Amino acid sequence: MNHQSPLRTEQPYPGHEGLDEYGAAELVDALIADQATAARAVQAASAQITRAVEAAVPRLEAGGRIIYVGAGTSGRLGLLDSVELHPTFSWPRGRAIALLAGGPAAIHGAIEGAEDDGGKGAQDLAEIHPGPQDVVLLLAASGATPYALGALTAARAAGALTIGMANNPGSPLAAGAEVGILLDTGPEVISGSTRLKAGTAQKIALNTFSSAVMVRLHKVFGNLMVDVRPTNAKLVRRAIRLVALATGADETQAREAFEACDSQVKTAIVSILKAVPPDAARERLSKARGSVRAALAD
Repeated sequence: MNHQSPLRTEQPYPGHEGLDEYGAAELVDALIADQATAARAVQAASAQITRAVEAAVPRLEAGGRIIYVGAGTSGRLGLLDSVELHPTFSWPRGRAIALLAGGPAAIHGAIEGAEDDGGKGAQDLAEIHPGPQDVVLLLAASGATPYALGALTAARAAGALTIGMANNPGSPLAAGAEVGILLDTGPEVISGSTRLKAGTAQKIALNTFSSAVMVRLHKVFGNLMVDVRPTNAKLVRRAIRLVALATGADETQAREAFEACDSQVKTAIVSILKAVPPDAARERLSKARGSVRAALAD
């Protein structure tokens, strides 16, 4: 990769040279239309994302962590994915870690020069003691951010699974990771602003990866989110509805089972469908490694 030539994500977008002269409606339509490219780029990377899922699941089943590493928009997208796993899938907070160049202060503002420090990327990763069961997701639109590359080197040295996600072909980040994911979104309508469709593609790819991993880890029954962590009134109502949908029970029966099962959706489903008390339902789930479908099988 020739780093002296402009990256594809930073080249001028052909056809919108007069963007600053557009009327509001034309401007909005141009920006929206370009976002469709993000979904197509993720679709084109389907086989690479599949490889990442298949490689990650055995390590996570063995107790590994998902570790996100990035700078700027990419780092914040990784952080967002990490914090959503606990309420959505009851994934332990300590097993979803986000490292952002510049540290916590970079969440709300730019920390100048932080992304250029490869040594700091390696140091930040080393401080959380990565191991062979961990899955390290390295994110950079350019695919050449020193902070992410430093973390990549440290992750590989520790034997962790490395997944490099970038928006430029031939990037060292994707090439150096065990699984490289290219989200080839091309030039941005606003040249160089990779918070646009490059960021959108990363968000879609991260959603796809983490959701697919959680399905494979038995966090979903059918297409129902049955390992939700009901941390507020809205989620309690949603959890009870999920019990009802999965079992065909009415709302009263679903609520009673949910409460008797210590607010655990999976346990309530098995308790109702197998007509067993909560302890027996929990035992079935434990033997089935958390799979509702397997726990219901005789």
